[in-house]
Amino acid sequence: MDFLRDLFSRTLGIGTPEKVLDELSLEGVGRFLLSGKSAGIPDFRSPGSGLYANLQKYNLPYPEAIFEIGFFKQNPEPFFALARELYPGQFKPTICHYFIKLMKEKGLLLRCYTQNIDTLERVAGLTTDDLVEAHGTFHTSHCIGTFCGEEYQLPWMKEKIFSDLIPKCDKCNSLVKPDIVFFGESLPSRFFSALKSDFQKVDLLIVMGTSLQVQPFASLVGKVPSKTPRLLINKEKTGEGDSFFGLLGLGGGMDFDSDKAYRDVAWLGTCDDGCLALADFLGWKVCAALLWLKNIRYNIIV
Repeated sequence: MDFLRDLFSRTLGIGTPEKVLDELSLEGVGRFLLSGKSAGIPDFRSPGSGLYANLQKYNLPYPEAIFEIGFFKQNPEPFFALARELYPGQFKPTICHYFIKLMKEKGLLLRCYTQNIDTLERVAGLTTDDLVEAHGTFHTSHCIGTFCGEEYQLPWMKEKIFSDLIPKCDKCNSLVKPDIVFFGESLPSRFFSALKSDFQKVDLLIVMGTSLQVQPFASLVGKVPSKTPRLLINKEKTGEGDSFFGLLGLGGGMDFDSDKAYRDVAWLGTCDDGCLALADFLGWKVCAALLWLKNIRYNIIV
């Protein structure tokens, strides 16, 4: 019945979903949080700066091949060459990562769903239970031998990669692959189990730094209850509704600008700036900055 009620409400204008934000702005989201009602790496697709734009040197048949499991099994060298550039430890968490950690410390974080594979959320202090790493992680690796599956930890893989060695299993000599999701592989089972339990009880959804182009991750914005506010912090608006899918009741995406908009807020800018703006409104800005500074090492000459 709830599904039908939401469907008719969205598509036919019968009834109005409950509006819980007093204003469709970052400040409105901040007041919602305060009211007590709520419980430097290149990306893949940004024009000119995305990862795909930097792969020409590997002489791939097409850019996506470097992340295809079939290509990897036949020719793993390009992936591990790229892995040396992107490997955890080469980059450090940002203000955004520590803002998420701060939400955990404030008792507000139900879960962090991430498409990133760099483990920076873990470096910032989130635990395995806090995270759903939808596209996998470098944190662990497994042998892909048919009858093996031996697990390896981050230090083992790091030693192999930075020794210019193709990681091979100590037991069976098959390839060892970091536990990131390649094209042609299924998402981790945790993604689906956590999705079922988390998204029915979420009070606020914050979406940061994503194109919302890759399924099934992109569809998550439509999984929350109809009254749940959704805040997008991004350089441009994304995830906006498709009227056809909305008519079918398949989520319908976000609605920032129409006359029927009632819960979606877009804050345009970098993730760090957006998190600092929200932290400032909440009175957390100093806490977020201190968390970040505490974990950054500077080399200064005075």
